[in-house]
Amino acid sequence: MDIAKGIEAGTTASSLLPRTAPVPASWTVRQARDAYLAENGFTLAAYDAPRTEASFFWFHFSVPNTPVHRWAIQMHDLHHVATGYGTDTVGEGEISAWEARRGLRGLGLYVGSIVVTGALVGFLLAPRRVAAAWRASSRRASLFRDPSRYEELLAMTVGELRAELGVAEDGVFHGTRRLHPRAPS
Repeated sequence: MDIAKGIEAGTTASSLLPRTAPVPASWTVRQARDAYLAENGFTLAAYDAPRTEASFFWFHFSVPNTPVHRWAIQMHDLHHVATGYGTDTVGEGEISAWEARRGLRGLGLYVGSIVVTGALVGFLLAPRRVAAAWRASSRRASLFRDPSRYEELLAMTVGELRAELGVAEDGVFHGTRRLHPRAPS
C-alpha cells in the first residue's frame, strides 16, 4: 500500500512505515510527526502537560514542562522526523549532538542542559555514532531559532523541512531506528 494513500485512508502512519526506512520526503511534516509520536507511544497531549516523563538509563521520573521546554520538545521531535535518529539512549545522544552543533540559543539553561547531557551520555555509550551525528550536522540553524513557525512547519513536506535544514532528502540516519524501552512493540 502506498504510505501517503494509506494515511489518507485512515491507516496509522506508524503501521505503514518500517523502522528500516526514513520518513518519505513526500509526507507532510504533520503526518511524519504523528507517525513518530505513534511509533514511540507519545501523544500530542504530552506537549501541553505540566510535567513530562523523562528517563536516564533505568530511572524514570518527571520533569517540569515549562513553556520553553514544551516548544523545544516540539522542535526536537521535528528534528527526529527530519534526520531519522531513533529515540533509544544513543539515538537521543545523536540527535542532541546534531542539535548542539547547530546552536542552542533561545533554549535557556534548563533545556540547553538537557540537550548537552543527552549528547554527552550518547558520546560515552557510542562515541563513533555520536561523533558522526555531530559531523553530519552543520553550522546551519536548527528549528530552535524561531518559536512562532510550528504550524507553518507542520504544513511543509518532510522534503521541504529537510531542505530548509540542509539535510539530505532521505534524512541523515540510515539503519533501523531504535526506540526507547517504553515504546510500543
